Amino acid sequence: QVQLVESGGGLVQAGGSLRLSCAASGLTFSTYGMGWFRQAPGKVREFVTAISWSGGSTYYADSVKGRFTISRENAKNTVYLQMNSLKPEDTAVYYCAADFRVAITTLPTGYNYWGQGTQVTISS
Repeated sequence: QVQLVESGGGLVQAGGSLRLSCAASGLTFSTYGMGWFRQAPGKVREFVTAISWSGGSTYYADSVKGRFTISRENAKNTVYLQMNSLKPEDTAVYYCAADFRVAITTLPTGYNYWGQGTQVTISS
């Protein structure tokens, strides 16, 4: 079955960096668009960034543009999220998701598979 496993979360101070990874199995990874979402306590899940199957197209939420970078290694079935200049408001559970459609979507309902999430906590 399809599995998406996130790792790399943790506790860092504001201004610091983290790199999240999402390892995929059970699907033809190179044909799926991949996205990262996050959900803070008491808030709805929000789009963070996405990358096309080839890695040729990326899209970022305004709140993370210039600070976060998404990338993928199809040979390793892995997508990454490099997060720099972290802020306390970035604190959330971060989820990766897979979408078999060609076009990048920012809507959670557009994704077919989800990981269990990894906690990111930014202290001020």
